[in-house]
Amino acid sequence: MDTRNIQYFMAVFEHLHFTRAAEALGISQPTLSQQIRFLEAELGMPLFDRIGKKVVATEAGQLLRLYGAKMLQAESDAKSAIKDLLHGERGTVRLAVLPSDLDFQLVPLFVQFKSKFPDIRLQVISTIFVHEEVLNHKVDIGISLQGLPDKRLVQIPLGREFYQLFVHSASELADRKEIALQELKDHPLVMYPKGFLGRDLVDAVCRKEGFELDTVMETGSATSLLQLVSAGVGAAIQPEGLLRRMPERTDIKMIPIAEPAPVRHLELIYSADRFISGAHRQLTNGLIDFFNGPEKRGSEEPL
Repeated sequence: MDTRNIQYFMAVFEHLHFTRAAEALGISQPTLSQQIRFLEAELGMPLFDRIGKKVVATEAGQLLRLYGAKMLQAESDAKSAIKDLLHGERGTVRLAVLPSDLDFQLVPLFVQFKSKFPDIRLQVISTIFVHEEVLNHKVDIGISLQGLPDKRLVQIPLGREFYQLFVHSASELADRKEIALQELKDHPLVMYPKGFLGRDLVDAVCRKEGFELDTVMETGSATSLLQLVSAGVGAAIQPEGLLRRMPERTDIKMIPIAEPAPVRHLELIYSADRFISGAHRQLTNGLIDFFNGPEKRGSEEPL
């Protein structure tokens, strides 16, 4: 099978619409339809059911999506390996990270990385679906909350980080040295919506202790949560490292949460069956040092 036709098939599978897939590929819709027909003829089975304007993948299409992704990744890995052999510390690395870590922790690391490896192109996306992005080969490396062991992935622990209570400096809680989660049942809180990783982690600890927290406002952005805390709308429960890389703020104070305190365990992940280039290794080593090494002791040179 021609990998070009596999790329065409994957585009139709993703969009489930021939015209939109053709636009994404930069080819005409008749050309795309013809190539899909050629592929179906080669395989001897239809890949899509066309019901009026609706396109649905057949069982054969579902199977080809699974193996087609591996074919395209293998081709990409072969090209990357040869380029890596030719050029050494060059290439492109795609990284998926959680939104709050991108906004508040990792940008200084990326600046250092670019300074040390100017010929490596870094593409970073912000998402709460890090594992899915890695498994679907949409990124090369991911940093997310620690998941269950998965044979499809290489999973490298990146340490743990406790959650703390972020309050406005004028709050009645601002002078507390420690606070229990149960004390926050009637306190105004601003948090992520349910379904977000950080919110679910905090809620799980509360449920284990037999209570639930209520909110006065919810937003999916860590930046917005801090702005709401700064405006006195409510307090937020966030990882202690959220403000580590920011200039010291006098409007927000962090209060440690007493045991049982929510804690997040991070991990670095990448696909177990793919080629890891020199560029990937450089970034992977830098990230491991950043979370587990000298950075935890205050060094500014994790790479």
